[in-house]
Amino acid sequence: MIALVALYRPGPLESGMVDDFVARKHGRREVVYPLPQLEPVLKETYGVIVYQEQVQEIARVLAGYSLGEGDILRRAMGKKIPEVMEQQRERFMQGAVANGIDPDKAAEIFDLMAKFAGYGFNKSHSAAYGLIAYQTAYLKAHYPLEFMAAVLTSEMSNSDKVMLHISECRERGLKVLPPDINQSQRDFTVAGEAIRFGLAAVKNVGEGAVESILAAREEGGPFRDLFDFCERVDLRKVNRRVIESLIKCGAFDSCGGHRAQLYAVLDEAMEHGQKVGRDRAEGQISMFEAFSTSGPTATPPLPQVPPWSEADQLAYEKEALGFYISGHPLASYAEDIKRLSSVDTVTLQAASDGMTVRLAGLPTEVKEKLTKRGERMAFVRLEDLKGSVELIVFPDCYAQAAPALAAEQPVLVKGVVDKDERGVKLKASRIVPLEQAAQTLTTRLRLRLDATGLTREKLVRLKQALMRHPGSCRVSLHLRVPGKGEAVLALPNRYRVEPSAALVEEVDAMFGHGVVEPVLAGD
Repeated sequence: MIALVALYRPGPLESGMVDDFVARKHGRREVVYPLPQLEPVLKETYGVIVYQEQVQEIARVLAGYSLGEGDILRRAMGKKIPEVMEQQRERFMQGAVANGIDPDKAAEIFDLMAKFAGYGFNKSHSAAYGLIAYQTAYLKAHYPLEFMAAVLTSEMSNSDKVMLHISECRERGLKVLPPDINQSQRDFTVAGEAIRFGLAAVKNVGEGAVESILAAREEGGPFRDLFDFCERVDLRKVNRRVIESLIKCGAFDSCGGHRAQLYAVLDEAMEHGQKVGRDRAEGQISMFEAFSTSGPTATPPLPQVPPWSEADQLAYEKEALGFYISGHPLASYAEDIKRLSSVDTVTLQAASDGMTVRLAGLPTEVKEKLTKRGERMAFVRLEDLKGSVELIVFPDCYAQAAPALAAEQPVLVKGVVDKDERGVKLKASRIVPLEQAAQTLTTRLRLRLDATGLTREKLVRLKQALMRHPGSCRVSLHLRVPGKGEAVLALPNRYRVEPSAALVEEVDAMFGHGVVEPVLAGD
C-alpha cells in the first residue's frame, strides 16, 4: 500500500514506471539493478526508484553523501534547477569515482536518479497515507453505514461531494433517508439499516436554527405538525427561509399532509407560532390551554391544494439540498445512459486530455456568451446521477444544440476532454436530446444471443420484430457458442431497422434484458 500511494499519481502513471513496477513484481519482467551495491536500496521496489529517500540513499552509498547533502540533492532534482543540478552532478561524480565507480556508469545513474526524482514520493508520507488508507478501507468494508455517514458529514458543506457520496451509497445498496425534523440530528447519522440526512446539510438552515430545533425536540418530544413546530422553536432563529427549505426537502413529510399543503399554510403557522410566543413572553395563556385535560388543542385543517408535480418536487429538493434526494429526473433514463454513455462525471476525471467521450446528463445551468465575432456560445453545467461537469459549447455546436439545452431535458453530449490543473471540462462537439440519441447516433445494432436454446421459432419471431421496425440502421447477430467463442453474422440490408426504444423492449421481451447493444457513430 505504501508503494501504491507513491505510484498512483499523474507523473509515475504517465512515465511508464508503474507498468514496469507491476511487471517486475509479478515476474513478467526481470528485476535488474544499475549496480550490485544498489540492490539493498532498490530491492523492495524491484529495482525501480520510487521514493525520494532512495535517491538520498543511492547518493550516500555510491558517492559518500551525508544525509544533509542527500536532502539538498533530492530538492535540486525535484525542482530541476539547472545551476544547482550541475553542482550536484560534479559533487556526485567526484564521490562516485572516489568510491571506485566507473565514470560512465556514475553519469548514467545520476541521470536515472534525476529522471525518477521528479516522480519520487516521500516514503514517510506514503507510509502515513497508506496506514490511513488501510484504516478507512477497513471501516468502509466492515462498518459501511457508520463510515459513509461520517464521510457525508465531513463534506456536507459541499453539495457536489455529498451528491457523489450519496450516489455511491445507492450503488452499494445503502439507503439514505431524507431530512426529518423528528429524526435527523445535526450531522448525518446511522438510523437502523440506513443513513439519516443531517439538518445542517440543508441549505439556509444554519447552526442557530439547528440548535433551536434540536433543543425544542429534546424538551417537548417529537413535533406533531407544522403548527406545533412553529409554536416551540425560536422563530427568530428558525425563520421563514429555514422552514421553506425544510418543507421543500421533505423534512416535514412525517408530520402529515403533503409539501404543497404545508407550504400553503406556512404563513398561518408562523403567525400562530409568533402569537403563542408573544403570549408566553407576556405570561399569558389561553383559558382553554390552562384548563384543558384532553392534551393539545387541534390545529387548523390543511388547505385542499394539489400536490406538487414530481418535477416540481425534485426541483425544490435540488434548491434546498443542492441535489435530488427522493428521486432524480435521470432515473428513468438509467438504462439509456448506461447504453449510450462512455463515461460518467466520476470516470470522466480519469479520462486523458483530448480524449473523445460521450456523457449523458441534465443541463442545470446555461450561460450564454458572445464571442469577439458576435457569435453565441455557452458554458453549461451538466449533471448526471453522480455529479456535474462544465461543458464548453462553441458557436457551431451551440447553434444546433440551443433548443435541446433550453428544453431542460436530458441530453447526450459528445465532446473532447479538456484537462488542466484547475480540473476537467468537456468541449462539446454535438449535443442531442437523450430520447432521440439512440435513433440519431446509432449506426448499427448488435444483438448478443446464446446459441444454446436458440430455436427456429425464436429466430422467426426475431425476424418479424425486425421487420416491424424498418429503418437505416444495420443489424448484426453475435452468437455465443459454449466452448467455441462467438460467431458474428451481418444481416442483409432488408433487415435494417429504426433503433427505437420500442424495438429494444420487444427484443428484450423475447430474449431477456441487455441483448441489444447500440454501436454509435464514431465508435
